[in-house]
Amino acid sequence: MSLRLYDSLTRRLRLFEPLEPGRVRMYTCGPTVYDRAHIGNFRAFAWEDLLRRYLRFKGYEVCQVMNLTDVDDRTIAAASARGVPLAEVTDPVIEMFLEDWDTLGLEEPEHRPRATRFVAGMIRMIESLSERGLTYESEGSVYFAIGRSPGYGRLAGIDCGSLTATGRAAGDEEYDKDDPRDFVLWKGGDRGADDAVAVWDSPWGPGRPGWHLECSAMAMHHLGETLDIHTGGVDNLFPHHTNEIAQSEGVTGKTFSQFWLHAEHLLVEGRKMSKSLGNCFTIPDLVERGHAPSAIRYLLLSGHHRTQLNFTFDGLEAAAKAVTRLHEFRNRVREAGGGEIDASTDIGKVAARAGAAFEAAMDDDLNVSEALSAVFGLVREANHLLDATHPRAPSGTEAALAVIDGFDRVFGVLAVRDRESSGGDDELVAWATARVGERERARASRDFARADAIRAELEARGVIVEDLAEFTRLRVGGRTIQMPRPLRTAG
Repeated sequence: MSLRLYDSLTRRLRLFEPLEPGRVRMYTCGPTVYDRAHIGNFRAFAWEDLLRRYLRFKGYEVCQVMNLTDVDDRTIAAASARGVPLAEVTDPVIEMFLEDWDTLGLEEPEHRPRATRFVAGMIRMIESLSERGLTYESEGSVYFAIGRSPGYGRLAGIDCGSLTATGRAAGDEEYDKDDPRDFVLWKGGDRGADDAVAVWDSPWGPGRPGWHLECSAMAMHHLGETLDIHTGGVDNLFPHHTNEIAQSEGVTGKTFSQFWLHAEHLLVEGRKMSKSLGNCFTIPDLVERGHAPSAIRYLLLSGHHRTQLNFTFDGLEAAAKAVTRLHEFRNRVREAGGGEIDASTDIGKVAARAGAAFEAAMDDDLNVSEALSAVFGLVREANHLLDATHPRAPSGTEAALAVIDGFDRVFGVLAVRDRESSGGDDELVAWATARVGERERARASRDFARADAIRAELEARGVIVEDLAEFTRLRVGGRTIQMPRPLRTAG
């Protein structure tokens, strides 16, 4: 079976083939860290996690980059208002974001760059664009002249000549431009108190990069000039992704991304999220109301990414029941046993059909509704066969277990449910810390295969492992444990 994905640029389903066989380079737009991310943000992040997991399910090696936008007008305004360095605003928000990320059991991307650490690369991009005649300067700022960029706007299906300044400057309104349609690459000039918060030297004088430029620089730094997949929320399609294409392809003359994938908005009880309506929920808001992270994750993944998802509290209760049903079924087939995977038995045949239907659905632009239907069809039919043979354990249950395990490699809800059930008890913590010690010894002896196997063993029991510069951080149930990493001598 072959994976087909809907590409926003060509507006059609296309067979997915990465540029490099077996390896996918994917960039996902991360949060702007001025405030805690809400469930609308996590609808996109959870879907991107599903995409990542399914690509790995299909046998691809995935290199994913998700940025942290830690410098933009909102973060700067917050720091200026408080009279503190920019990091005092962004660091706590990043920590909250990572906590929520872990709560939902999202896989860690290979790279999570912060915009403030890539300003030099952004300056080099502007210089390249200037050499190609695609920019101009005004009062210390540098702008991209979209009228000089053939094909500008094709991602959003707009004609460059029809653009106006209304509703599209996205924070650029205060800067002087030759053409109101142009967007800023470098924000220079006298910005008053902002200069004390976020300012870098450049060939055009002191200033800071424009938002759109940040993602292009970080993506190409880690993934090269052409990506396989670029994702984000549908609100990023214009102007952000449109401008990314213009400036990236303006530098390289090459296609920036082979596929552009976008997730639709999340509604809450049928209405757009708004703080004024009191329906702008965060992950901790829902957990504090007693809702399990596994149910939240399931609900966020339950609708197709290209359709709006209506988040309701009734739906959250139904999601919890669905996760429980899957969890109980997996436990039942585990207890039943059954030996080798055997597709010739009744349960084996049911499992084979369900597994094929699941993969066919996911191959069809990640059709999660059909995929879930296939899995719950297996649960229904296999339970019926188990009931009919009780108390004798039928053969073939291992085939059903393989399908459920494969499903959760993609959806990840049972791993989160297992973590909830374990509760981070002392026995699990002791086991996890011992295994991490063994992993560090394997890494020290350069036995990376064993180290990877131990990490997989930990993650299978819901233990999240994060390798940081000076320590390894474990998240076990509700606990966070920091284990100092042994010093390695040279030689």
